[in-house]
Amino acid sequence: MKLVDAPFQQIIDPIAGSLVFSAICAALPLILLFVLLGVFKVKAHKAALASLLLSVMLALVGWQMPLGQTLSAVGAGAVYGVIPILWILINALWIFKLTVATPWFEVLGRTIRSISDDMRILSILIAFCFGALLEALAGFGAPVAITAAMLLAAGMKPLKSAMVALLANTAPVAFGSVAAPIIALSGVTGLPIHDLASMIGRQTPFMALLVPLVLVFIVDGKRGVKQTWPVAVVAGVVFAVAQFFASNFLAVELVDVIAALATIAAVLAMLRFWQPRETIGLSATATNSPLDDLRVRTGAAHNGGALAARAGASAAASSFAVATSSIDAAPMKTMRPAARQVWTAIAPYLIIIAIFSIAQVPIVKAWLTAFGSVTFRWPGLDVIDPAGNPVVAQLFKLDHLKAAGTSVLISGAVLMALYKITPRQGLRIYRETLMQLRWTIVTVTAVLALSFVMNLSGQASTLGVALASTGGFFALLSPLLGWIGVALTGSDTSSNSLFGQLQVSAANSAGLSPVLMAAANSSAGVLGKMLSLQNLAVAAAAVGLAGAESALLRKLIGWSLGLLVLMTLLIWLQSTPVLSWMVP
Repeated sequence: MKLVDAPFQQIIDPIAGSLVFSAICAALPLILLFVLLGVFKVKAHKAALASLLLSVMLALVGWQMPLGQTLSAVGAGAVYGVIPILWILINALWIFKLTVATPWFEVLGRTIRSISDDMRILSILIAFCFGALLEALAGFGAPVAITAAMLLAAGMKPLKSAMVALLANTAPVAFGSVAAPIIALSGVTGLPIHDLASMIGRQTPFMALLVPLVLVFIVDGKRGVKQTWPVAVVAGVVFAVAQFFASNFLAVELVDVIAALATIAAVLAMLRFWQPRETIGLSATATNSPLDDLRVRTGAAHNGGALAARAGASAAASSFAVATSSIDAAPMKTMRPAARQVWTAIAPYLIIIAIFSIAQVPIVKAWLTAFGSVTFRWPGLDVIDPAGNPVVAQLFKLDHLKAAGTSVLISGAVLMALYKITPRQGLRIYRETLMQLRWTIVTVTAVLALSFVMNLSGQASTLGVALASTGGFFALLSPLLGWIGVALTGSDTSSNSLFGQLQVSAANSAGLSPVLMAAANSSAGVLGKMLSLQNLAVAAAAVGLAGAESALLRKLIGWSLGLLVLMTLLIWLQSTPVLSWMVP
């Protein structure tokens, strides 16, 4: 039975036949989203739903997309929000809550602090180094959720934990999820994957040099940079060099694994003979409760009882508070727990790494690809681009066994056996996790539905063509296009799929290097990830501050734009004779 009578062909300039007016209208849902969040401090799920509604209206009235196909696009985006993104987040947060329900949460905090009592150093080790390793294996929000929770376990303030985790999740993203963004970029552009990997490996390392310094500044301001710059520089340099070397001379799938492990080893080795002259530990960073942090940081005008209700003061939130309070009472110099306790405390993360590593074994990966994933045309969609070619986004890839979230779920089951948590307790904690994430689920599904409507209706293409029409000036706008793509979708892979071919076409028209412009979409795009609403929701939920997305956005937007300007300058210089020798 045919669900669609006729294909819908996208229109680039539907508003008064003007590309400029059409591009302005296409940008309105994104502008509304950021204004509601950043200016009016509207709840994330309400802002996402409002922007989705505006995009649907524009698709129907402006871009003349049939109602049935528009609603089908909404459904496809919502399902994509559930799988893979929410499937990872829910299971990752469930694992964390399993540890909170046991004494091992506090042991983990003491273990982390036994490496260093200095929160500035822990931000580098956990968010930058370990986060990069998780990004290499999982991606899609899992590194942010897990590292934010680990920083919270170490005693860092909840909101600051979320900020650090989000900002650290930049440098490794282009090569994350076993190089999925670059594989997707090569697939939609037809450019050699080695050329793309080499070019990106000559851009993102410059950002990696700065990120550790930014992290210590967020934790402790100018004093943090002044006192810990040696270890921050070592972390940045080692990660940058390893990322460049691996991307240009080794397998692209292993870039982040090599860079993360090399940086962890370098930082731990340095700490054996160097320590900052002053330790900035729990007295400077911890609060008695995650709810206190939300009250102070967001200026909430509600009393403690109302605020606790808004933040979901469930048993898990109480566990957060108890664990953090017990940490506050601990002496500043933390003794390392016994070796067996250390291994048991870090078991959740070792299990996750082991499960994901097994999934990358060639024979296992081949089996999962054959039986754990299915690709099909989403029902009710028949969309062609202005040139008459089918739009890729209407092909839906459903990973069930192959999904990263499934691997996290299996890791949780193994952890339950190790920690001797009964199935009944595990199911109860899973229900509590779903309840805690109820508004996050609405937010993520709405944002991905917005992304799919903009993409399938042609609104995203209108924006891209408008930017590409600037000729040689496009070298300065190309990074912005990638940034917008990731800020909208929350995924460098999705942004590359959305704008990759457009970048190549614009580069050819402007006489620029297609490899450079395609790589720019990915390298600059990762800087928008910290502002994407779904990642903000992931971070806020992971530290028990659901509803703090607006506060996170306001604190991170300056860093995101500042780093984008620097990356844009580098890419522009690479498009000129000054640095053109860096282009493969």
